[in-house]
Amino acid sequence: MSISPGSVTSQPHIVLFPSAGMGHLTPFLRLASLLLSHNCKLTLITTKPTVSVAECTHISSFLSKHPEINHIEFHVPPMQHSDSISDDPFFIQFEATSRSARQIHPLLASLTPPVSAIFADLVVANGANKVAVDLGVKNYVVSTTSLKFLSLMAYLPILTTSDAAKLVDGAAEIEIPGLTPLPISSIPPPFFNADHGFTATLVSNAKALPFCNGILMNTFESFEPETLSAINNKRALSNLPSILPIGPLETYGLNMNGQTRYLPWLNDQPAESVVFLSFGSRTAMSQDQIKELSDGLERSGYRFLWVLKTKKVDKDEKEDLGEILSSSFLERTKNRGMVIKEWVNQQDILGNAAIGGFVSHCGWNSVMEAAGNGVPVLAWPQHGDQRTNAEVLEKAGLGIWDATWGWGGQRLVKQDEIQRKISELMTDEKLKSKAKSVGDEAKKATGNGGTSKNTILETIESLKQNVQTVLGTHKN
Repeated sequence: MSISPGSVTSQPHIVLFPSAGMGHLTPFLRLASLLLSHNCKLTLITTKPTVSVAECTHISSFLSKHPEINHIEFHVPPMQHSDSISDDPFFIQFEATSRSARQIHPLLASLTPPVSAIFADLVVANGANKVAVDLGVKNYVVSTTSLKFLSLMAYLPILTTSDAAKLVDGAAEIEIPGLTPLPISSIPPPFFNADHGFTATLVSNAKALPFCNGILMNTFESFEPETLSAINNKRALSNLPSILPIGPLETYGLNMNGQTRYLPWLNDQPAESVVFLSFGSRTAMSQDQIKELSDGLERSGYRFLWVLKTKKVDKDEKEDLGEILSSSFLERTKNRGMVIKEWVNQQDILGNAAIGGFVSHCGWNSVMEAAGNGVPVLAWPQHGDQRTNAEVLEKAGLGIWDATWGWGGQRLVKQDEIQRKISELMTDEKLKSKAKSVGDEAKKATGNGGTSKNTILETIESLKQNVQTVLGTHKN
C-alpha cells in the first residue's frame, strides 16, 4: 500500500504491549482501534502461549479485522510453578512476561518505520521503559484498572518497605499521603507478602512509573475527580507523570461465533426488566455459592441473563449447565431467565434496553462498560483490584456494594442477602437516575470536545510532532 509523503510525516508508529488475561488485553485492543481511527501505525506485541483460549481467539479475530497492524508474537520463556510463590496461572504469566520484557528490544529496533512510542501494560513497565530509553522513544504506561487502585500500586514500593508496618499493625485503613484512605479490607491478600510473585512483579514495575511520559487510563475525569486532581496537581504521588484519562474506551466490534444466542431473547424482554450477572473471565465461583445465587435470583422474581463460570481458566471449563445448576431450577426459570457458559459481548448486553441492572465482580472493563451505558451495578468484588473498584463505583453514584460479602469465597453469601440486594438494584429510582447521569457524563467525555477525546488527540498530536521533528532533523 502506497502512502503519500505528507501522511508519513504525520503517522506515529506506536507499539502496544499488553500482559496476560482478557482484563488486560481488552483495553489494549480497544485502544488500538481508537489509535487506528486517528491514522496511527501500530505494532501489537502479544505473548505466546496465552493463558486462556479467549485471548487467543480475540487476538486472531482482531488482527483478521485489522490486517494493517504489524503483529509480533513474543515467546515468553515458561516459568515453573516452583519458581513462583503463586499457583495462579495468570500471576505466573505476569511474572514471566515481566522478567522477559526487555528482550523485545531487537524485535522493535528493526521495525520500519521507526517506533515513535511504546504503550505498555504496567506489568511490563520496567522492561518497556528500558527499551524505550535505548531506542530514544517515548514510553507510556496503559493502566487497566481504576486510578484509585493504580495509586495503591504506585505506592507499593514504599508500602512493602518503609511503610510495611501499616500492613501488620492492625490498622483499619491504609493512607497514601494526599489521597482518601483505603480500607485495609480492600488490599489484595498477596500485597501483605512482599515476597509473593505478583507483589514483587508489581513493585519492580511500579518503580518505573516516574520515568514514563504519561499514564493512559481507561477512566474519565468526572468518575474519579478527587484522585485525578490530587495526583495531577502534585498533592499526592508527586513523582508520577501526568495521568491521562481517555475512557470509557469503546468496543471494537468483533463478530465472534455464538455471541448472538442471547440477543434475540433480550430484544423480546421489556425495558429495564432484566438483571445481567457476570463475574468476569477469571472468577471461578464455588458450587455452594452458585446454589445460593441461583436461589436468590429465583426468589427475586426478576428476569435474568447469567453468564456462569466455574473455572479460572476457560479451557478448563468442561461441565454442562445441567451438572452445575439443578434441572428443576432451569425448568422453573426457563421462561424468564437464560444461563449461558459461552463468551458474550458484554457491551452489546449492557447497551440493550432490556437491561435494568448489572451484578458484577467489578473488573475495571466491566465498570467502564456499565458507566458508558448508564447501567446501575450491584458490586460483588471477587479478587485483585475489585474491592477498590467497587468503592470507586459506589462513590461515583453508579452502583451499590455490600462490603460485608468479603472477597470471593471468603464467606458464603446467602440467598436472602442476594435477593435483597438484587431487589434494591432493580427498584431504587435514585440509583437508576444517578447511573444514567454517570452515563451522560461518560458520553460527554468521549464525544467531540470531551475531556477524554481531547486527551487522546493531544497525546497523538504530540507524537506526530515528534515524528516530524525527527524527520526534519534527518533531512538537515
